[in-house]
Amino acid sequence: MAVFAPKAALPPPVQTTGPIAWIRQNLLSSPFNIALTALALWIVVSGGSSLVTWAILDATFIGEGQDACSNGGACWAFIINRLDFFTYGFYPAAERWRVNLGFLMLAVALVPQFITGFSGRRALGLFGLTALPVITGVLLVGGVFGLRPVDTSQWGGLMLTLVLAYVGIVAALPLGMVLALGRRSSMPVVRISCTTFIELWRGVPLISVLFMASVMLPLFLPTGVTFDKLLRALIGITLFQSAYMAEVIRGGLQAIPRGQFEAASALGLGFWRSTGLIILPQALKLVIPGVVNTFIALFKDTTLVLIIGLLDILGTVQSAIVDPAWSRVAVEGYIFAGFCFWIFCFGMSRYSQALESKLHTGHRK
Repeated sequence: MAVFAPKAALPPPVQTTGPIAWIRQNLLSSPFNIALTALALWIVVSGGSSLVTWAILDATFIGEGQDACSNGGACWAFIINRLDFFTYGFYPAAERWRVNLGFLMLAVALVPQFITGFSGRRALGLFGLTALPVITGVLLVGGVFGLRPVDTSQWGGLMLTLVLAYVGIVAALPLGMVLALGRRSSMPVVRISCTTFIELWRGVPLISVLFMASVMLPLFLPTGVTFDKLLRALIGITLFQSAYMAEVIRGGLQAIPRGQFEAASALGLGFWRSTGLIILPQALKLVIPGVVNTFIALFKDTTLVLIIGLLDILGTVQSAIVDPAWSRVAVEGYIFAGFCFWIFCFGMSRYSQALESKLHTGHRK
């Protein structure tokens, strides 16, 4: 008769899910990966500790001059002291409530777009694309409804950056759609005109466009005829970006199968109805990453208005860091400007990803 011989218990199975399993598989899977992980950890810890010490522990947050920043850390007191200038430029202090009201309306229109399930999101988005630019323009310019006129030469800082970017985005998108459709038109005059426009504007740098709009254009106008420098910059930026936008949208139009065009024709739809109801919605879904990429490029290109004498947020920082009262604050100033740009560009990128996920039509691979 066989005698039962108990066996030793088996070890537990190797964990294949969870953070520990991920670390084991991706960071500690081989001696080489272990060495790279240790090296990366050492760089992060040593560099991170120095950064935290400079940016927080030894930093100065309150002060009225460079003498207050003697701890060897970052001088954030400079940013706090000049925050109004970085936000409003030379806009009169007594009228800055109008800028703040514009910021508030912009936030009301944009923030709900990031909240899934918000009931009034579509209405607020439509408000942001149509009425908001007009209302904000009236508020900022003034001269009506008892508002004191404020010359655009006094605009600056973050408000000027947002005005340039927002107006450029709102105007360049529909103009780009028209140009993209025109370039694919069967009518030679329309097709050649749109192609010429696109290739002309894509062939010159934005700096040249701004320089021409600011310096050269007034030379060709009749005596006594002129218009605002900011308006000229807005027109130049819009036309320049609309050419790039047109090519992005044209890529989406070319990706639509011919069967969609034939199906629309079979339903008896004309050009405008088939384009507006069937073709263009599908094309825009396909090119969301490219469209947002163009928006981000436009937002960052607003810094080029410095060459025509307009001080956007980067321009205000550059003009403030040369103040003799605040020496050795260039790093803090550029970090602040870069952080502001990163916030808005990252927000646009995240909204693009959320919109792409929501409108997913099965094209992702």
